[in-house]
Amino acid sequence: MPNSTAPEVLWEDNHLLALNKPAGWLVQPDPSEAFALEQWAERWVAKRAGKPKAFIGVPHRLDRPTSGLVLLAKTSKALARLNQAFHDRTVTKTYWAVVEGCPSAPEGRLEHRLARDGKNNKSFVSQRADAQQAVLHYRIVTKGDRYTLVEVDLETGRHHQIRVQLAALGHPVKGDLKYGAKRSNADGSIHLHARRVALAHPVGGTPLVVVAPLPKEALWQALAPVDSTID
Repeated sequence: MPNSTAPEVLWEDNHLLALNKPAGWLVQPDPSEAFALEQWAERWVAKRAGKPKAFIGVPHRLDRPTSGLVLLAKTSKALARLNQAFHDRTVTKTYWAVVEGCPSAPEGRLEHRLARDGKNNKSFVSQRADAQQAVLHYRIVTKGDRYTLVEVDLETGRHHQIRVQLAALGHPVKGDLKYGAKRSNADGSIHLHARRVALAHPVGGTPLVVVAPLPKEALWQALAPVDSTID
């Protein structure tokens, strides 16, 4: 298991499972590690149902050092419809990030063209022909002495988009050495959290909003607005 902190179940029905992923967990296994959020969910659902195995589908992912909300499908019907919803961008995803310094504008729209370096698992601002448009909106939530909590809404879903674009603004995510942070976090995490997902239920069609509580870490708690849920 990646670390001692287990995922938190935020919402569940017959078709969906929403989890709060701790930083450090893979969403799906890779050759370096066999146990990931997908396997944890399979075991958890199977155990509760009293079955030897459970279906879990993965319609989207989070970077390993990122924490927050991950939606999983418990049926093939839900998975197919969630895949389509993410493809059509009818799922609204909101992130919170703690960045170094403070942006000069309280809110803004960032637009860049991003290219990917697959060898080093990075993306970068580029005018190459294969670079893709990346657009996000940010707003300042709270300010500290050295760090600022910002909320980010995505128009596009590019590889490492938030990390690259905030760094291009001059305010990298705390702990994100890959994109210019001054120092790493002791646990290898970065201060980027998938905070909220809003969508139409893939089977019932009713509006669904799920919010992931922030990590129980000192800086997150210090910068959290008074009306946010930590626990």
